[in-house]
Amino acid sequence: MKPRLLLRISALCILIHLIGHFFGHFSWKETPDPVKQEVIRQMTGPKFEFMGVMRTMGDYFEGYGLILFVVYGMSIALILSAARYSDSNHDIARNVLTPIGIGYVAMGAIEFIYFFPFAGSISLVAGLLIIIAIFLNG
Repeated sequence: MKPRLLLRISALCILIHLIGHFFGHFSWKETPDPVKQEVIRQMTGPKFEFMGVMRTMGDYFEGYGLILFVVYGMSIALILSAARYSDSNHDIARNVLTPIGIGYVAMGAIEFIYFFPFAGSISLVAGLLIIIAIFLNG
């Protein structure tokens, strides 16, 4: 397989992750489970001072989720951009892709520990595809 194709597949994996994250992010407060409803109520009710502003734990949960949309979108754009350089300028592609590949492998490990297997698998696969593409590209 050519490195460019592996990078496109990696970007597709991250896009799938972004779409799944979108649905999970905007539905996290919706549950019929009374125990989860109580946890959500506690997360979105009491406010605490954080760095000079009053926020709930739910506000921070929401904010981190929104930041991930930016990170996933930025990652997709960087991977596809670097893929265009993979044939003509190996150094640029490698320098851009190495931290992204390592980062997604690390994100996959964290997601396996703190979230669920699908999220961990898709990040891990995306990161490994990037790393393989770097090695194939030389």
